[in-house]
Amino acid sequence: MTNEDENDVQASGDLDSETTQENRRFGQGPGRPPSKKQRILAWLTDRGWQDVSEDRAHELTLAFPDCSDDTLRTTLLESGLPLAPLVEGVVQDNYQHMEVSLAALLAEYEAAQASGDKPRIQLIRSAVIRAKVHAEFAANNPKVHQRKRKMKAEMALWLHTWLENPPLFPAWVELRKWRAPGFVAEPQEEPQEDPDDAG
Repeated sequence: MTNEDENDVQASGDLDSETTQENRRFGQGPGRPPSKKQRILAWLTDRGWQDVSEDRAHELTLAFPDCSDDTLRTTLLESGLPLAPLVEGVVQDNYQHMEVSLAALLAEYEAAQASGDKPRIQLIRSAVIRAKVHAEFAANNPKVHQRKRKMKAEMALWLHTWLENPPLFPAWVELRKWRAPGFVAEPQEEPQEDPDDAG
């Protein structure tokens, strides 16, 4: 073997070692590429962000053009980083999270109204409309457990009420919880996960 061949073998070995280290960084074994979520989480870790603003979320979108909006948002939610209200959207995994996220969007909505920012008002409403569509789909999906469907139907009502009159929603939801505490209570079991819980 010539010196040149030996150099090629060494270079190949170095490359393989770097690839192995990268795969380990993503929690993958040799020869297994990282998943989209693992790539995004590693990218976020590299930046050392303490939170994700709308501008940072846009930067993330540009960095991963091959990832859907749902994948990006789900991964951001799983990252544990504080998210701007429009980045987080409406969280539907339980009533408490939903109420908090709708309150945050209401604050954004009222600020946009005060400044006369009609495009932003529509952007906020669109986020709530998407969540309502997801909730209604789950509520009418026979494959979803009946208890979960009832929960999603209630959530769809919350979202409909928010869209009808956002400033009235906080008072309405307090009355709704007081009038129907058992119906609004968290389900004790959820045999089938709903992919739209983050929607």
